[in-house]
Amino acid sequence: MSKKRIALIGGGQIGGNLALLAAQKELADVIIFDIPKAEGMVKGKALDLMQLRPHDGYDVKISGTSDWNEVSDADVFIITAGIPRKPGMDREDLLDINLGIMKDVANNIKAQAPNSFVIVISNPLDAMVYAFYKTSGFQSNKVVGMAGALDSTRFRTFIAMETGLSVQDVTCMVLGGHGDTMVPITRLATVGGVPVIDLIGKEKLSSIEERTRFAGGEIVKLFGNGSAFYAPAQSAIEMAESYLRDKKRVIPCASLCSGEFGINGYFIGVPTVIGANGVEKILEFELENHEQDALNQTLDAVKKTVLETGL
Repeated sequence: MSKKRIALIGGGQIGGNLALLAAQKELADVIIFDIPKAEGMVKGKALDLMQLRPHDGYDVKISGTSDWNEVSDADVFIITAGIPRKPGMDREDLLDINLGIMKDVANNIKAQAPNSFVIVISNPLDAMVYAFYKTSGFQSNKVVGMAGALDSTRFRTFIAMETGLSVQDVTCMVLGGHGDTMVPITRLATVGGVPVIDLIGKEKLSSIEERTRFAGGEIVKLFGNGSAFYAPAQSAIEMAESYLRDKKRVIPCASLCSGEFGINGYFIGVPTVIGANGVEKILEFELENHEQDALNQTLDAVKKTVLETGL
């Protein structure tokens, strides 16, 4: 039986880390794709990662290309293509440039691998995953956006930092758009089953909630040029792994809602079961009034950005 194949569309910082993580987990053979003028760069990264194999012991092939034919029939596509954020920019500032890129990518993936599972990382995320879906004509269960998975890990990180306890024991969830209006569900945040609010109090938890909303921008400001790449890559790999290995993980990600949480026809961060059929289920639960209000507010922000795509 032939090996599965993961195609990474965009060979920048996130793309390179995606390739490394996918190889180390031996999820599939990996193809790093980028535009022709970046072909040398992605081939170089692929060769470098191949030469790491004797050290790490992973037995997958990694290649780089600018030829769409070489990603034909890939099982999973992870899209990072587009320009990154710079200081002073929000995710929505990227819309005009990255929308054109996403449409081109969607048409090529449709032609080369119409049955694949697609994970979108490019920003502004909620609009880009919608643009891919509308342009490609893919079934909604085969298209997701990497949003809440990353936002939730940031929330977990800040809770662990504040409490001084193991991040492995922190459980929490972030819903909504992948932007400043995201909705951390603070009442469900626990450490070892103990509510975080009982450990640090409402004021500190509110401060962590606010930091989570602007965590991406915090990194952009520190970098000075570029945006986060380690944590986003790992978040997307967890999604790809759940699909390829039918793990049925519950991962907060941007899925197309059909009535869940009162949302219809938009991709937004919700608890999503990912298995061999792609998006297998959205886990809906009852929100408190202020949480539903916050989710409606983030939906308004998503609608505004999606409207600007003209799709």
